[in-house]
Amino acid sequence: MSEVTYGIIGCGMMGQEHLRNIALLPGATVAAIYEPDAGMRAAAAALVPDARMVDSIAELLTVEQLDCLLIASPNFLHLEQMEEIARIRPLPILVEKPLFTDPADVPRLEELRAAYPAPIWVAMEYRYMPPVAHMIQQAEAATGGIRMLTIREHRYPFLRKVGDWNRLNAQTGGTLVEKCCHFFDLMRHILKSDPVRIMASGSQAVNHRDEIVNGQPADVWDNAYVIVDFANGTRAMLELCMFAEGSRYQEEISAVGPMGKIECLVPGPTRFWPDHLGEPPVPQVIVSPRTPKGPQVLEIPVDPALLDAGDHNGSTYYQHAGFNAVVRGEGAPQVTLDDGWWAVAMGLAAQQSARTGQAVDMTTFTARPS
Repeated sequence: MSEVTYGIIGCGMMGQEHLRNIALLPGATVAAIYEPDAGMRAAAAALVPDARMVDSIAELLTVEQLDCLLIASPNFLHLEQMEEIARIRPLPILVEKPLFTDPADVPRLEELRAAYPAPIWVAMEYRYMPPVAHMIQQAEAATGGIRMLTIREHRYPFLRKVGDWNRLNAQTGGTLVEKCCHFFDLMRHILKSDPVRIMASGSQAVNHRDEIVNGQPADVWDNAYVIVDFANGTRAMLELCMFAEGSRYQEEISAVGPMGKIECLVPGPTRFWPDHLGEPPVPQVIVSPRTPKGPQVLEIPVDPALLDAGDHNGSTYYQHAGFNAVVRGEGAPQVTLDDGWWAVAMGLAAQQSARTGQAVDMTTFTARPS
């Protein structure tokens, strides 16, 4: 296969980032787009003027030249859209996170996983940020075996989405699913183990307090702490604050073991960096051995073209490069349906823990698959 041809489902803010990154890939093109919102549809058409605009998923699937599909629609639509694709024409899928939003969806997800004949890759962009990928590659040697992992995200509030769908837990799964499934995926990926217990505290402290969506008060949270115990004896912590956009770095990830610490510092989107502060910060990876003491700082610059193409530090491009290889028959998805399930289940468990004040035993959590 010399060229991979995409059909796109959902072209809002994230879908348009995907379009810009697909355009940078050699041998990749977009043939058809389904986007029901008129404004987002026009923006997508401006980015890919040769793509055919369609009015339904069923119509999209009639486009013969499609090799694969990208789903970048609102969270609560992902599973039902994959089920529709499975009934009509099951092509390879790259589906945005989160994979699902409700524990009641798990049997449907299990049925899809058992029967779907083509690859499904769950989009977890944070794995592919260059500084994060470099840190993961070096973590074992730098730490001598990770015992503690900490992820801090200090960032801007949730952006406006079409119809403000991302303001309601019923449509997002909750902040610890919508925003933080990325980080729970990173925890499992880095620590190479599954969680056994989750404790959390979170609230709506500053943002969205006066917002009304479809007659309902916005109920997404803007801050949280989450502690996770893993089966292999390691532990991890997440600190989220969504009213800290003045920070120099948006993500700070550190891993510590008997030999030392490794951390990475990741700036936020370059479009949000104020001009009066000069050039945006460059991502860093820092290794701090216990002996001899002395941090070693390595800058990990990202291609400016990739920074301009989206808000995720170049990771969307690298993710598509991997997905393209799978569509061509070269290997299997690096982020599987199992990975996608675990990331959501951890977020749902954290939401439950924060609501109830009780730790959640992941071995008996109700969102487990059968």
